[in-house]
Amino acid sequence: MPAHRPARLTRDESPHASSATESPVPEDLLTVDEVCATLRVTRSTFNDWRAKRCAPPCVQLPNRQLRFRRSAFDRWLASREEASA
Repeated sequence: MPAHRPARLTRDESPHASSATESPVPEDLLTVDEVCATLRVTRSTFNDWRAKRCAPPCVQLPNRQLRFRRSAFDRWLASREEASA
């Protein structure tokens, strides 16, 4: 008796195939402008923070643009909360 072989899936049926509507990035990435708007700071203030190494962690893309993972930005922001006096 021949061994049972699973049916082959076509590319469209593959459980790992991505559609055009799915994002290839697992989480939201924020731009510098979005981070500045959220924090209500100017771009120059943000650049000063980066120079002082106290800005949120970022990812530098091959075109040298910066992106911020939403989860890392949220953790960075939470770490700056001060306890009530």
